[in-house]
Amino acid sequence: MLKFIRWSLITCALAGGFSSAQAQAPQSYPDRPVRLVVAFVPGGATDTLARQISEDLHKALGQAVVVENRPGANGYLAWNYVASSDPDGYTLLLAENALGISQALYKKTQSFDPVKQYDAVAAVATAPLVLCVANRLNANTMAELIALSRNTAQKLNYASAGIGSVSHLTFEVVKAATGIETVHVPYKGGGQAMNDLIAGHIDMNMASVAVAKGLVEAGKIKAVAVTSEARSPALPNVPTLKEQGIKTADVDLRFWWGVFGPTGLPEAVKARFAKAVETVMADSGVRERMAKLDMEPGYEPADKLKQKLVNEIANWDKFIDEHGIKPE
Repeated sequence: MLKFIRWSLITCALAGGFSSAQAQAPQSYPDRPVRLVVAFVPGGATDTLARQISEDLHKALGQAVVVENRPGANGYLAWNYVASSDPDGYTLLLAENALGISQALYKKTQSFDPVKQYDAVAAVATAPLVLCVANRLNANTMAELIALSRNTAQKLNYASAGIGSVSHLTFEVVKAATGIETVHVPYKGGGQAMNDLIAGHIDMNMASVAVAKGLVEAGKIKAVAVTSEARSPALPNVPTLKEQGIKTADVDLRFWWGVFGPTGLPEAVKARFAKAVETVMADSGVRERMAKLDMEPGYEPADKLKQKLVNEIANWDKFIDEHGIKPE
């Protein structure tokens, strides 16, 4: 009888373990909400995109996708948090190209390596940036802004979402192309930077069209140039840098976004989430909604996203070295 009881207990334990394993099997993914981590405060470009598509991803996956902001340390707080999470697909990162830019900028001082510590899941979208200025500045074009910077007693300043952010390094590209002398003021995210631009505490800010559009139209800030090759359909009255005679270095002056997870994500999990991204980005309603913000859906599979990250690091590494840009 004791043998039977002992055997029954062992059998139950094994069965319970098997059931638990089944519940966590990649084939059942997702069977609970997925956290989509953003490395910056609410109100910036990446947060805006995350909240634009979270409900659509919910519908595609059948589980809630919860946007979680983890700002701090110029993105590294969130990036390290996701990299050290369980590779089960329930903690993912929606990252912008700052992931590659920061790696190029901090290559000598940071041990973090996104290429090795992340599995790419899917590319999501791209968007141009717009150079915005405070209303109090007497500058409505790039020529006027350049002239103002050369004739003012005090250096102009510019905000960014943090050291190594897209807004930081894209402005450095503009500086290199124009000779504008400025002071960099880093924030914990684009939302905070934009708030201070509206208040007039900051002179300039590079922002996504999605973030700037409503503020420009409401007259709260001015836009002097977009970084895209052609004018933005969302801000058709704002000329491009190229139109205004500004020739910039050969780096990508757009945001691009992709979903990443900790190294070791099961292939079935990556495929499931990637398929959801592909479905959402192909939806006509989503595309129409994003077009109004000049965000272009750009689904690509994991291998293309990984190569995009590798290329981004190499391209920015070259620019940073050539112009002697140092982590501040």
